Amino acid sequence: MSINFASWMRPVPRQAVFRQEGYHVWCGTVLQGPEGRYHMLFSRWPQELGHQGWVTHSEIGYASADNPLGPFRFERVIMTGAGGEAWDRDVVHNPAMIEHEGEYYLYYTGNYGDGSFWNHRNHQRIGVAAASHPSGPWRRFAEPLIDVSPGAWDTHITANPTVARGGDGRFYMVYKGVGPGTLPRGGAVVCGVAVADHPAGPFCKLHGPIMVNPGNDWSVEDPYIWWQEDRFYALVKDFQGYFTGTGESSVALFHSCDGIDWSASQCPLAFKREIHWEDGAITRVDALERPQLLFDRQNRPVVLYCAVGEDPERNISYNIAIPLEGTGAGE
Repeated sequence: MSINFASWMRPVPRQAVFRQEGYHVWCGTVLQGPEGRYHMLFSRWPQELGHQGWVTHSEIGYASADNPLGPFRFERVIMTGAGGEAWDRDVVHNPAMIEHEGEYYLYYTGNYGDGSFWNHRNHQRIGVAAASHPSGPWRRFAEPLIDVSPGAWDTHITANPTVARGGDGRFYMVYKGVGPGTLPRGGAVVCGVAVADHPAGPFCKLHGPIMVNPGNDWSVEDPYIWWQEDRFYALVKDFQGYFTGTGESSVALFHSCDGIDWSASQCPLAFKREIHWEDGAITRVDALERPQLLFDRQNRPVVLYCAVGEDPERNISYNIAIPLEGTGAGE
């Protein structure tokens, strides 16, 4: 089965934007709870710190809505740095949530550091927390779920987790790593795969790197994967537009039959950095990334959530909900 993701996307109503005064809002993972409401977990940090403040000050907030397109109402902060000597002492970021057998699992990136950008960036690791409801309380674990592997393609960091259950019943994770290279930058920014029999792990690393651009070592990041009918699909940020053919940062669609070997899809361009509004306006933005999907009770994708950075400095950032064709979102 081949899909054309771009053809699914519909114009965006103006209320389908979630922002917070005084904060950068990034990421955004949404599930429908057992009571029928929609629950969003998102990253936020003080706007006065600038966009790069995510790496030193990000925390995870919780918002809810009656409609998957919003408006979402902020409820509270549900997770901050763990403090003490924890691996996620200072920062929690990149929330990605799934449900399995009535339990909810939150995958996230955590770090600690000395207050400088690269020190915090290079202490990024992937963790998981569990809860009986998306609103929490969330039970976190003392050790990272995915740590680095010295000398391997993910020798410096692990981040950007996304998890989906495959046709074999196992749980597959695609995540970002940074390979060997001169610090503090390190080497290639690429993705790899890990698998587990249970959403809380343990996860076994299978393969990496995947989705590699042969002309640039910053290939892809911000993956989101899902299983549909007979294969996995992935939305990923394509830094150079190598896979999408645009020649600029955009989001590419990949597919895989086994969750390990990935290829660009027949229609590789998922979307460009443009917002098409219901009123006919088109907004060109600096960033439209961190894609995540919401599925309905029939397991149909109904809404695409993305982080938006409007200007090159990303002084204005928020989450946007983009309805998908034929899904009934907002009806």
